Amino acid sequence: MSGRKDFLSQPAPENYVAGLGRGATGFTTRSDLGPAREGPSEEQIKEALAKRAAALGQAPPTAYGAKAATGKDDQDDDDDDGRYADPDNEEGLFATGTYDRDDEEADRIYAAVDEKMDRRRKIRREAREAKEREEYERNNPKIQQQFADLKRALGTVSDDEWASIPDVGDLTGKNRRQKQNLRQRFYAVPDSVIAGARDSTQFDTSISADGNSTGGSVENSDGTVTNFADIGAAQNKVLQVRLDQAAAQGGGSGTESVAGTATNIDPKGYLTSLTKSEIKAGEIPVGDIKRARVLLESVIKTNPKHGPGWIASARLEEVAGKSVAARNVIARGCEFCPKSEDVWLEAIRLNKNGVDNHNAKIIAANAIKNNDRSVRLWIEAMTLENDQRSKKRVLRQALDAVPQSVALWKEAVNLEEDPADAKLMLAKATELIPLSVELWLALARLETPENAPVVLNKARKAVPTSHEIWIAAARLQEQLGNPNNMVGKLMERGVTALAKESAMLKREEWIGEAEKCEEEGAVLTCGAIIRETLGWGLDEDDDRAATWMNDAKDPIMRGRYETARAIYAYAIRVFVTKREIWLAAADLERNHGTKEQLWNLLEKAVEACPHSEQLWMQLAKEKWQSGSIDDARRVLGRAFVQNPNNEDIWLAAVKLEADNGQVDAARGLLAEARAKAGTDRVWIKSVAFERQQRDTDAALDLVTQALQLYPKAAKLWMMKGQIYQHELHKFPQAREAYMTGTRACPTSVPLWLLAARLEEQAGALVKARSVLDRARLALPKDGTLWTESVRLERRAGNLPAANNIMAQALQECPLSGMLWTEKIMHLEARTQRKPRSLEAIRKVDNDPGLFVTVARIFWAERRLDKAATWFEKAVLADADQGDSWAWYFKFLLQHGEDDKREDVVSKCVLSEPKHGEVWQEVAKDPANAGKSTEEILKMVVARLE
Repeated sequence: MSGRKDFLSQPAPENYVAGLGRGATGFTTRSDLGPAREGPSEEQIKEALAKRAAALGQAPPTAYGAKAATGKDDQDDDDDDGRYADPDNEEGLFATGTYDRDDEEADRIYAAVDEKMDRRRKIRREAREAKEREEYERNNPKIQQQFADLKRALGTVSDDEWASIPDVGDLTGKNRRQKQNLRQRFYAVPDSVIAGARDSTQFDTSISADGNSTGGSVENSDGTVTNFADIGAAQNKVLQVRLDQAAAQGGGSGTESVAGTATNIDPKGYLTSLTKSEIKAGEIPVGDIKRARVLLESVIKTNPKHGPGWIASARLEEVAGKSVAARNVIARGCEFCPKSEDVWLEAIRLNKNGVDNHNAKIIAANAIKNNDRSVRLWIEAMTLENDQRSKKRVLRQALDAVPQSVALWKEAVNLEEDPADAKLMLAKATELIPLSVELWLALARLETPENAPVVLNKARKAVPTSHEIWIAAARLQEQLGNPNNMVGKLMERGVTALAKESAMLKREEWIGEAEKCEEEGAVLTCGAIIRETLGWGLDEDDDRAATWMNDAKDPIMRGRYETARAIYAYAIRVFVTKREIWLAAADLERNHGTKEQLWNLLEKAVEACPHSEQLWMQLAKEKWQSGSIDDARRVLGRAFVQNPNNEDIWLAAVKLEADNGQVDAARGLLAEARAKAGTDRVWIKSVAFERQQRDTDAALDLVTQALQLYPKAAKLWMMKGQIYQHELHKFPQAREAYMTGTRACPTSVPLWLLAARLEEQAGALVKARSVLDRARLALPKDGTLWTESVRLERRAGNLPAANNIMAQALQECPLSGMLWTEKIMHLEARTQRKPRSLEAIRKVDNDPGLFVTVARIFWAERRLDKAATWFEKAVLADADQGDSWAWYFKFLLQHGEDDKREDVVSKCVLSEPKHGEVWQEVAKDPANAGKSTEEILKMVVARLE
């Protein structure tokens, strides 16, 4: 054992103070008989700590007031001790104090004050922190924020542009070693190859015999030649493709979609076209055929009972040009898949030779032995036979095996040449398959008119849910020459019976059946179907009128006018006083009916809607255009009785008399109209009439009187200014009229234009600019005013100012087609017109003016087919724009045929355009009053530049 004493028996170290390290001091308890011993003094503690530090080889500690080695005094140590003092163990003055309710209340008050001050500073603190955070994010943006604008721009990428993005390719370095090995191979290239490559990039700049330069090129410093002609041609081709894509997306016609939906693929015939496509052996690489052969062999070995695998393998060999291998493969497939119809049919197809088909017949016989219930195999076996006798024999065997097959019975009936034999076969077929509507209808068609109803009655009892049988019965009555009411009664019975059997079709399906009847010539049946089924499933609360008008639009588009006529007739019977239905029906008769039908319909319309001035005027116009002036007058007289003091009827009567040379009668009607129906429109027509008659004093007197009654009528101010300007040549009075009009009607764009053009005509360009500036202040978003400002500067020869105004205009009105047209045709270089046109079409959707601009660009480049296409888009986009028709006709005068020109003129006359910048100037000129649409069209063409 060790001679060392245990811990408790050892003497205490020198200067040991119990609990000194834990901050213990002396204290007194009640058990002490006398005062407790005092703790060590400060000097003793410092001396003990100093000895311990010396023994450990450390600097003297600074606790309890001792000086540190760094030279700090006791005052600094006291400050540090005060900072780190425990508030729950206070010393000095607060050590002996008591903590009462007042102190608690004070603490709560101080806490509430601190909390309130914190809330007051919270808003400013959060604002300051948010500002600092935004500043930091602005100076140190994330990658996501840096590409945010580019991500938003991806929304405008079309499907075609996505599809045209090239593949990334191999980025893994998989084939890097092979590529490096290929680069290390060097071959000696003959000098002739180098010379040929050099000469292939050269471009001859000589002049050909016809006087046209063959192109242009520039020789570079390294000896190569840059062909700018090819570069320009490629750029033009790219721009042309983009313009076509933009037109297809924007839509030039009503049949194309708005924004990226146009397609040239027929959705119904797409799969059919794929099945008809043939792949030749030379079109597939050998490597692909080998890989496909390995894959298909794996499929066959894995599942030899899988018929499609054998078919695919055989077709692969056929595509590869190995017909014998293909037949061998499919023969093995027939062994492994004897119950697969598709495999046998493929084997028959591959073994056909077009002569006697001996092998194919043997295969078909084996196929039928394994699949004697297969209708497809029986029909294929029948088609392999060459004579009718053999085909009938095969079909009889097929019917013995599969007597319930409608397809086999139809094939057998088609082979019969004698109608009596076909009738017997169909009678037997209907006995075996009484639920086949096709067989019943075929039998009814073969029967005599007397027996056909009997057959249809049997069919109706056998298949009470078939609507085809009722339609066939109605058509039979129509063919027999029975009146319309018999056909209608039969369809009524049919609809009742089908409703009882819960076999009624939808309204759209009945309309489709009516169209089929119209296509096959059964007009009465078509009308009966519409009458009995159009209101089916619609309540009175539904918007039936709008529904039926929409139903009539689709047959019209498909050329089924009798169906649409029946729909309108039914809708008119339900809504007798609905003016919109009468107008739609009249439009149908006007475009696709006869004059007598249109007159009869309009007569019924004015009787049903006697207070519709539009119907009265249509009837009068039709009578007038047909040459019946007296009938037109009588129609207007009846309209006056039903609609007294109606301005439209008054003006129609005035136009009728004026166009027929009855000036006094027209003037009298206008005077009476001003007295009884004195609207601003009547006064305007009165002034226009006097101007057409060259009675300037009367026109000026009328316009002065009218302005006293209607000072806000902008057209009256324009007419007054035009009378002074063009007819009396009094420019101060014209200026006064225009200025007064602009103050009374500040939103009238034509008034501002007339005022500015008057100043320009007088040579006061500064005043013209001032007028247009005031106009743009009143109407800052009007593209016409901005265009006029640009034209003013351009006509003055100040192109820099015109470009500056154009830049401002496109910022204010980026969707103005007139502005883009002005910029493209007059402010852009010829080489930049196509890019600007593409940009304009993307921003302005379906603008006819832009379409005409693109057509003119192609016209200038002698791309006549493209120009004609864009002119067609323009007139289809808005047929009311006369300028589009004029540009198209001007183009056809130079590059079109007589038939096409006549067609365009007839369509323009039918459309009766009313708008257009040049068209309105010509059409509203008093000197051109009474001219036809064709004459105005030719006059506009002469003024186009």
